[in-house]
Amino acid sequence: MGKWTCDYRYLLILAALAFFYIQMRLFVTQSQYADQIAAAVEAENHCTSQTRLLIDQISLQQGQIVTLQEEKKRQDEKCRQLSALVQDLERKGVKTMIGEVQVPVAAVVVMACNRADYLERTIKSILKYQEPVASKYPLFVSQDGTNSDVKRKALSYNQLTYMQHLDFEPVLTERPGEIIAYYKIARHYKWALDQLFIEHNFSRVIILEDDMEISPDFFDYFEAGAALLDSDKSLLAVSSWNDNGQKQFVHDPYILYRSDFFPGLGWMLTKSTWDELSPKWPKAYWDDWLRLKENHKGRQVIRPEVCRTYNFGEHGSSLGQFFKRYLEPIKLNDVQVDWKSMNLSYLTEDNYVKHFGDLVKSAKPVRGFDPVLQAYNIDGDVRIQYHDQEDFERIAAKFGIFEEWKDGIPRAAFKGIVTFRYQTSRRVFLVGPSSLQLLGVEHAL
Repeated sequence: MGKWTCDYRYLLILAALAFFYIQMRLFVTQSQYADQIAAAVEAENHCTSQTRLLIDQISLQQGQIVTLQEEKKRQDEKCRQLSALVQDLERKGVKTMIGEVQVPVAAVVVMACNRADYLERTIKSILKYQEPVASKYPLFVSQDGTNSDVKRKALSYNQLTYMQHLDFEPVLTERPGEIIAYYKIARHYKWALDQLFIEHNFSRVIILEDDMEISPDFFDYFEAGAALLDSDKSLLAVSSWNDNGQKQFVHDPYILYRSDFFPGLGWMLTKSTWDELSPKWPKAYWDDWLRLKENHKGRQVIRPEVCRTYNFGEHGSSLGQFFKRYLEPIKLNDVQVDWKSMNLSYLTEDNYVKHFGDLVKSAKPVRGFDPVLQAYNIDGDVRIQYHDQEDFERIAAKFGIFEEWKDGIPRAAFKGIVTFRYQTSRRVFLVGPSSLQLLGVEHAL
């Protein structure tokens, strides 16, 4: 009996050892299996990560492909335009004759967009006086956009070179409700002036718009102005425009003025000035931007008493603003002034303050609530003092001249003084509170 009990215990021990061995083997196997599963999961995660990375790269490459396709379309369109331009020039028989090319006074560019009828009227007005001086004033039309009527009209003239600005970038206005056209106009101006000054290397450019007519002496006037621009670095530009150039406010087509206010509407600038302005050119409202002191830096503009351009554009980006009151009544000069024989030294920076100061000093002071009536009853020039912008606007409204200021400067003003004729050859000087002191005639009564 004892022997069987011992054998039974021995068998139990053997069974326990066997069970323990099997459990150990199972544990080792399970551990190995768990390690394999973990490795598989890690491999799967790595594979998923690589797959996602590959998908992202494919998406990025697809985006780049789309961008390249769009760029190719733009380049193809530009190539097509250049090809058309070359064919057009060949058709017109344009040749470069080394040694016979006259250095131009200035390129003349007409800024156009989508008004073919206006453009035609402008081109005809220019060509009427440009033909005898065509080598001095090569004519360009720069179109913003793809209006086919404008392009066809421009290309129909052998006497000009056509340029086309293609802008595919979306316009993002800085304030809600702004007119997008002002942003596109600013882009177009920068592109066109870069083309003429940088690509074509002109030393001066005259900028016109597609709703302007010019005077008979337009080109002689700007040739005289070019000499002033080159010699006087206190000048920003030469303009053909007088903001107060309405028929009732002008008299003498031979008289020119300096102004602290940039008028635009037919103006000339130099390459050196454009080199300064181009890198910081604004996104919109380029003309008002030029009227800021931080940009014109105290430089002035030569302007005529009688306008050398006439703006007939009642319909356009400005929506006919001020047209009936201020633009339609403008007097376009009709006198052929011989500017080559004119002594314009009085317009230089050193001479003009004394010249203009003497004119203001000799004018009779007018005081009272109704300056218009008093000025009308006085023979000879008169000067009227205003105290601030509000007072100026009140007096300007009575006469009917521009009331607007920009950055502290009234339109057409020099040293705060706005000059215009009233009814006859009589000059009226609206004089600011510190104007006489700036002119050195503060002792004038």
